[in-house]
Amino acid sequence: MVPCYNAEKFLDQCLSSIEADPMKELEIIVLNDGSTDGSLAIMEAHAAGDARVRVIDKANQGYGATVNRGFDEARGEYVAVVEPDDYLKPGMFSALYQLACKQDYPDVVKSSYWRVYMADTPREHLYHCHYYHRVKPGRQPFVLADAPILIQKHPSIWSALYKKSFLVGYGICFKEVPGAGWVDNPFLIETLAQAKTIAYTDEAWYCYREDLPTASSASVNSTLALTRWNDMVDVLERLGVTDRGIWRALYTVGFRHAGLALANGGLEQRDVCVLLKKTFRRMDPAIVRAMDTVSPHLKQAFSQLTGESVGGSGVLAYRISQIREFGYTLKTAGLGFALSRVGLSLKRRSAERS
Repeated sequence: MVPCYNAEKFLDQCLSSIEADPMKELEIIVLNDGSTDGSLAIMEAHAAGDARVRVIDKANQGYGATVNRGFDEARGEYVAVVEPDDYLKPGMFSALYQLACKQDYPDVVKSSYWRVYMADTPREHLYHCHYYHRVKPGRQPFVLADAPILIQKHPSIWSALYKKSFLVGYGICFKEVPGAGWVDNPFLIETLAQAKTIAYTDEAWYCYREDLPTASSASVNSTLALTRWNDMVDVLERLGVTDRGIWRALYTVGFRHAGLALANGGLEQRDVCVLLKKTFRRMDPAIVRAMDTVSPHLKQAFSQLTGESVGGSGVLAYRISQIREFGYTLKTAGLGFALSRVGLSLKRRSAERS
């Protein structure tokens, strides 16, 4: 599925990269979600040139409803999503389907992906994603408890295949809200937490255009990010998940959102402050206490808003975790990028303290 709303700037590159896959059985469903730019004409041109491309033109309903329409229309054994402003290296779907065949057709087939920085400039560079070389379940296929890091970073729901019968059988679909609405977050948990079999490869094809986080975007998204985090908690609670590794991974995401909210004056904004209290109160203090990846300042905020003491892992343990993360980034992305991450982290910590 390629859900499109005013995506003309990158759509041609996106569709051409999908079409480069030699898989004859590939069905490329491009959905025009009421675009007002030239997106529809680009889709139709691609449909005229490749019989695998099917265009669905409809009124604007938002990202979730658009992808769900694509899932309903899909005739294949597996479904996947490609964002119209991203692109693929050749052969992604052929390779992932081959892995599916090799692993006896698991519920989810997941891969690493490329993070594209300074896209479309002379300084463009591709870096490995956060879980590259970190998914080591010990067996294939596996379940989420064997590799909870898959839910700890960016949702990246698009670097995967999902068996359609699995989605239908569990009634899994996207939340339908106006706009994009971060609905990939609960979909990530719905799929990976319920999958009985997950196959993974570190090989990467999906190229995700990623901008460095900014204070303005973080401020705008604070309430939405925290709301979607609580939606993810709702899913795990509904499913009765008890694995501490899965909860720790989700708490890591929650603290990341909380840190950004605090850095942007969240305690002075009533709606954000209410969501911060709700978020922290849904965390198990015993798990939080043992988390060495959470800064002392965030633990202090947790205690302040919940009344629970979570001193536990102190400054030294946190610093050691930061050094480990720096070492990983240095190894996978190089010194320049690793230093830029340190700088960004220091700015965030400073903003949290203030």
